[in-house]
Amino acid sequence: MTELCNLKAMRLKLLLICGLLLAAMLVRSQQEFRFHVLAGDYDRFNCPVSVDLSSAKLELNNHHFQLFRLDGKNEIPVPSQLESEKSDRLWFVLNDKLLKGKSREYIYKATEEVATDSKILLKKNQKGLKLIFNEKPILNYQYAEVYPPEGVNPLFKRSGFIHPLWSPGGEELTRIQAPDHYHHYGIWGPWTKTHINGREVDFWNLLKGQGTVRFADFISEVEGAVFSGFSALQQHIDFGSKGADQVALNEMLDVTAWNIDPKGEVWLIDYTSRLNSPLDSGILLDAYRYGGGIGFRATEKWTRENSSVLTSEGNDRLTADGTKARWCIVEGEAASGRSGILFMSHPSNREYPEPMRVWPVDANGGRGDVYFQFCPIRHNAWKIERGTNYSQKYRMLIFDGELSREKAERYWQAFAYPPQIEVKN
Repeated sequence: MTELCNLKAMRLKLLLICGLLLAAMLVRSQQEFRFHVLAGDYDRFNCPVSVDLSSAKLELNNHHFQLFRLDGKNEIPVPSQLESEKSDRLWFVLNDKLLKGKSREYIYKATEEVATDSKILLKKNQKGLKLIFNEKPILNYQYAEVYPPEGVNPLFKRSGFIHPLWSPGGEELTRIQAPDHYHHYGIWGPWTKTHINGREVDFWNLLKGQGTVRFADFISEVEGAVFSGFSALQQHIDFGSKGADQVALNEMLDVTAWNIDPKGEVWLIDYTSRLNSPLDSGILLDAYRYGGGIGFRATEKWTRENSSVLTSEGNDRLTADGTKARWCIVEGEAASGRSGILFMSHPSNREYPEPMRVWPVDANGGRGDVYFQFCPIRHNAWKIERGTNYSQKYRMLIFDGELSREKAERYWQAFAYPPQIEVKN
């Protein structure tokens, strides 16, 4: 009888030990997640990548987690960042070159120490919100109204635009309130010829007094090791409605700066505009050579003598206007050297490949000042219906020196078709 009791006790003990081991294995399985990044058909470098962690069921709220790149038996820490506090999407940057057809293994696991990296910082004052990396300014988002110079019609006042945008070397690349176009504001995207119930409303040519665009509020701000940025509500205001001025379009502008280069030799910025009309009738965006998308008025230092344009389809400044492209390099010379911006349009955008407005070389009395825009209504009108959300996605690579066509294509491929993730069971 005693032996039988002892045997039962041993069995219970073994079951308990097995249960504890199984529990420990389950806990461990909830504290790490392995996956591969697949380069696919393109070489990858300085490329933002994301992975969905929802299938891993990690206890993110109860542990510190760190991403590691696996190199043989070595685990190399990689800065990473969740998309938001409640999100399961993890972002990181593929810094080391990954050749097409190749893959790389990563593990995201609970750890005591979490690697840190330099952040792109947000600094706000009463006029603007500035993005800064290692004490070097990237861009300023102007959310307070800016009035034109003294003696110029105050109708030209505006808020909600990017200026200045700096090159990594500190060159100021944007311009506002040029005497030839006081309504030009750095990087911005108001709609020009529009109709509300058959009535014309121009939000671009401010001197008409028909409408404007105003900053309304910041919706979110984020700082992290991988990306930093903000979401701002901008409103297209119709001055000609009955009664009080009315909001014709609500625009959510998302600006994200990616920390892709520890040396800060290039900036990578996402610029996403999401539109929604509160009007019962909606609003018609007429076909016109200016309007919406993303517009860029370049520094006055760039002229026909020292600037150039190159599109993904091989067009230059003489031939690019009115054509379509996936990307466009706009660059020019200043005292500190050559700088430029690679503008990229996403395949999900309307009218992709997207039409462009590029000023001719004899613009502004022959000086050849530089203006560029991705213009989704260049050839076809666009009806914005009430209650429907519309999105336009752009990415900018800001650089000093020169950018080859091959590198431009690689950056665009990373934007349009990012590396894929393969989960390792």
